[in-house]
Amino acid sequence: MRPYSFMLCCLSITGFSSCNTGKSDAGTTSQKEDKTRKPNVVIMLTDDQGYFDMHCYGNQNMVTPNLDRLASEGIRMTNYYSGAPSSTPSRAALLTGRYAERVGIPFVVDDLSDNGLKTSEFTIADYLKQNDYATGIFGKWHLGCKPEHLPIQHGFKEFFGIPYSNDMWPFHPQPTHAYRALPLYDNDKIIEYNPTVNQMTTRITERAVQFIEHHKDEQFFLYVPYTQPHVPLGVSGKFKDKSGEGLYADVIEEIDWSVGQIMETLRKYNLEQNTLVIFTSDNGPWLSYGNHGGSTGGLREGKGTTFEGGQRVPFIARMTGKIPAGIVSDQFMSALDIAPTVLALTDTHMPRMNAFDGEDVWPTLTGGKQEHAPFFFIDNGHVEAVRDGQWKCVTAHKYRIVPTPGKDGMPGVQLQNGGEIGLSLFNLTEDPNETSNVADQHPEITERLKRMIDRMQEDVDEWIKDVRP
Repeated sequence: MRPYSFMLCCLSITGFSSCNTGKSDAGTTSQKEDKTRKPNVVIMLTDDQGYFDMHCYGNQNMVTPNLDRLASEGIRMTNYYSGAPSSTPSRAALLTGRYAERVGIPFVVDDLSDNGLKTSEFTIADYLKQNDYATGIFGKWHLGCKPEHLPIQHGFKEFFGIPYSNDMWPFHPQPTHAYRALPLYDNDKIIEYNPTVNQMTTRITERAVQFIEHHKDEQFFLYVPYTQPHVPLGVSGKFKDKSGEGLYADVIEEIDWSVGQIMETLRKYNLEQNTLVIFTSDNGPWLSYGNHGGSTGGLREGKGTTFEGGQRVPFIARMTGKIPAGIVSDQFMSALDIAPTVLALTDTHMPRMNAFDGEDVWPTLTGGKQEHAPFFFIDNGHVEAVRDGQWKCVTAHKYRIVPTPGKDGMPGVQLQNGGEIGLSLFNLTEDPNETSNVADQHPEITERLKRMIDRMQEDVDEWIKDVRP
């Protein structure tokens, strides 16, 4: 086994077994005092939200008071990476703690895809379900749409949402094939087709709140992968034109409202101190859609690329009494780290576990210093870069560019292999926008990291030999 991949076995962090008790301000009693109760976990994941798409990340035109409060009460990461630059592999990495190439879905899947998350893979929900957690997902799945690939078969006891992306429906402006009607699931049953996009954020939020209310006296894992701000954008009447900054900003404000509703429900039932809350995005913004896409804040490129704009995304974590308030951390971590960290925090033991590519980053989340193993940037089975400390080595490859952005819901010109870069080295501490190639000044570092990329590519080729087109 390579040094960057290791086994997590029976991790345990002490000090997290107690729970909050007593009455809320509204007089509602919550969990009984129980020394054995493990922490709840809430993960909220947006779709295509850029690094710069929140007020607390520096965008003065975004009104995000609930997200800003979440950041002020916990930790905000400035060097967090999604597991991949596109939806399916990114979500696979987050839920399994393993590179998507390992788990059978290195490419984006749609309504015609036969492959999905392997039945042999364990998600966070699988682990926690078998350790007496209530588990629910409300939103977008996108890890396979055949019956054996749906959330109910991967550890989630409750599911409300869509099996793949918002735009994989009959009204796609530039379809690659004739899309079927987009199904909306309630558990394993289809209850609607082509659900109204304007109401999805509110419907997802209402179901998430109900899940907390129904399981407030149990330990639970709540996963809320929003369908927005992925195109086609949609917003309910209460937020239409509210921002004054266009539809994309309206959508972000409704997501912020949703975060507020979920947090208020946790407060109502005195669950704040015993709940880890995480908010992040699955990849960078889809630049092809112009004003219906987000912003990287100056980071290079966007969704579909392994440059910083494609995978460096917002990340906030909060757990009252455990994560100190108001931390801003520039240490790097990735979506691969979420699963091993959650399993350690919840003291989850399993008879067998797959090897994690991520690591337990609880010391980082609680404000400490922590060395981190190298992180590989992989797109469609190609290892295009690695980050080790402050250094990011990028191997020679072609990449997606957007010479002409679209507008108002219509995509612009997107050239999948329109850009090209040679072997490069970037010092991300000094140059987060990847503008200055310093490979010539640091040939030994460049060569060492390039060898790591080559070794990883050998492994990836073996992992995906049965699924590569």
